[in-house]
Amino acid sequence: MAAFAEGTPCWVDASLPDVEAGKRFYGELFEWTFGDSAGPEYGGYTQAYCEGRNVAALAPKPDGRMPTVWNVYLAAKDARATAARIRGAGGQVIMDPMPVGPYGSVALAADPGGAVFGLWEPGTHHGFERHGEPFSYCWTELYTRDRDAVDTFYAQVFGYVPQDRDDAGIEYRTWSPPGAEPGPDTAIVGRSVITDAFPEAMPAHFLAYFAVPDCDRSVATVRRLGGRVSADPFDTPYGRVAVVADNQGAAFALLSEAV
Repeated sequence: MAAFAEGTPCWVDASLPDVEAGKRFYGELFEWTFGDSAGPEYGGYTQAYCEGRNVAALAPKPDGRMPTVWNVYLAAKDARATAARIRGAGGQVIMDPMPVGPYGSVALAADPGGAVFGLWEPGTHHGFERHGEPFSYCWTELYTRDRDAVDTFYAQVFGYVPQDRDDAGIEYRTWSPPGAEPGPDTAIVGRSVITDAFPEAMPAHFLAYFAVPDCDRSVATVRRLGGRVSADPFDTPYGRVAVVADNQGAAFALLSEAV
């Protein structure tokens, strides 16, 4: 499997109070199946699969005070070197890089605006085996109040190449990998600004998107399974989108691509 380029979202996992409840929710919503939970040394981490290829993981929260969230991991060729760049660019390393058996090394960091993201340096686990297809990860967006500081930070740490997008109807920027011609075909992350239209208490965050064949039908399933809908389906130039949360409170987005 080809390695993900530096700074590219390469994995997502959900930190949940109840992994078994998460398996029931996402198993029905996305038709995922699940491997056996890893042993105590790996915190009960559980891989999710779609048609036999890994797409995500569910993990029990080790501390009830931690947020119930979907975490986005950015690829790092050398997690320790990337962590040093994060500190040098004004970010915070929340958890220093640590090995996860033979699978790779993981770290957690926060940008100057407070949005938390993970780093993943691959070993035997390279990241997604399936993405950009139905019922798998397809996109991520960073929501921030500190636009200028955050734009500078990600340019310094990952060399992202920006392009401002007027067709989104809001102040919106996409980032492409270093050396790429910026545009929709190369974009790997979107950056949006938290305005007064959002709840005052909303923190800066990464929002993971999952592709679905029919956004409205998936939203109905989220409601039926006890989840919450914070943005009903709406049309964008890229497809139909909704923002939801599972029945434990982890937020994510759904996207059915425009045809």
